Amino acid sequence: MAVQIRKLDSTAPDFKQLLSALLAFEAETDDAIESSVAKILADVKHRGDAAVLEYTNKFDRIPNGGATSMAAFDVKQDELDAALASLPEAQRAALRTAAQRIRVFHERQKQELNGFTFTEPDGTVLGQRVTPLDRVGIYVPGGKAAYPSSVLMNAIPAQVAGVQEIVMVVPTPDGVKNQMVLAAAAIAGVTRVITIGGAQAVGALAYGTETIPAVDKIVGPGNAYVAAAKRRVFGVVGIDMIAGPSEILVLCDGTTDPDWVAMDLFSQAEHDELAQAILLCPDADYIARVEASIHKLLPTMPRATTITTSLSDRGALVKVRDMEEACEIANAIAAEHLEISAEEPLQWADRIRHAGAMFLGRFSSESLGDYCCGPNHVLPTSRTARFSSPLGVYDFQKRSSVIQVSEQGAQTLGKVAAELAYGEGLQAHARSAELRLKS
Repeated sequence: MAVQIRKLDSTAPDFKQLLSALLAFEAETDDAIESSVAKILADVKHRGDAAVLEYTNKFDRIPNGGATSMAAFDVKQDELDAALASLPEAQRAALRTAAQRIRVFHERQKQELNGFTFTEPDGTVLGQRVTPLDRVGIYVPGGKAAYPSSVLMNAIPAQVAGVQEIVMVVPTPDGVKNQMVLAAAAIAGVTRVITIGGAQAVGALAYGTETIPAVDKIVGPGNAYVAAAKRRVFGVVGIDMIAGPSEILVLCDGTTDPDWVAMDLFSQAEHDELAQAILLCPDADYIARVEASIHKLLPTMPRATTITTSLSDRGALVKVRDMEEACEIANAIAAEHLEISAEEPLQWADRIRHAGAMFLGRFSSESLGDYCCGPNHVLPTSRTARFSSPLGVYDFQKRSSVIQVSEQGAQTLGKVAAELAYGEGLQAHARSAELRLKS
């Protein structure tokens, strides 16, 4: 199956229309999924553990006739520790290194998020107090693949923020537990691991059951059922985001080894058929070399079929006028992952306003950010980087306003408040302020 990646030119009169069509992605609302999820959530809310047990036995194909109680899905701390000890030393060391780097980055992030107060000349004190959420739920996918990196990226910033209870749910199809996922939970400080997944797990975390406590926020990616369930429980609990297909946008000045760029495009295309990989470059000859590298390297990829479909359906090699225009187009795309593979990446990074994460310079492959650089790999997709941010410590904190009005301050503010309150027809508001005025 040969890849047929489209080639676009920014000077073409229909370029904007073609680019818009390429970027267009709306998660289709599958009526069957929505109906199924609504039923599952209502059932979990009504029947609690009994419903979670029934759906988990059914959907995860729990062996030996299925579990008979929810206790079967709780993973104890000694099992997490044993999973960590069972890993080859190289895997253990890699997990620990990644966790340490992620922790250091988010500790630095926390320092920038402390509250503040200031005192006005009349003695009135105003400010903001930052406090962590009490309990959060982390959803870790466990269907087609296992994602220990997702455990680290979701749990560590929550722990750094000061969250006291981190409840992780992870499906275990056919009852098979992934040891790296459990080991990552041990390293990341997860307080409880429950081997359930799907919409029933989201419902249990949102509403609470006899054995699973309700959380304040649910974070982490999942399949279409999980995404639909997160949408429906939002408002009962907070959620991080509804993640779309993975994306990479490479801005290249033609100085990077074309094999490197081809493989960077593959790194997102291999996620799934809907993933998107785009190259912007002003050098037509270089684009041809990258295309040759794609054809040369694709047969060596175990996930070649997925990559081929992704690149053929949603990928593109785009010839631009210059790097300045590449930056303008990048801001319009607002990609999840943006690589600036150039001799002077900072020059172009200063022009970027919208990107989930920027990888500067030819040695900064996106894959390093996925695992161990430190910044979070949970990023906004589908152009939501225009108004959203990566997952961070701030997602596990909330802010309370602090207002301590002095007697002198009440004399000034009271008159202003009363005037506005009378204007709104709220007499009690006005009188409340006026009672504190000196006669």
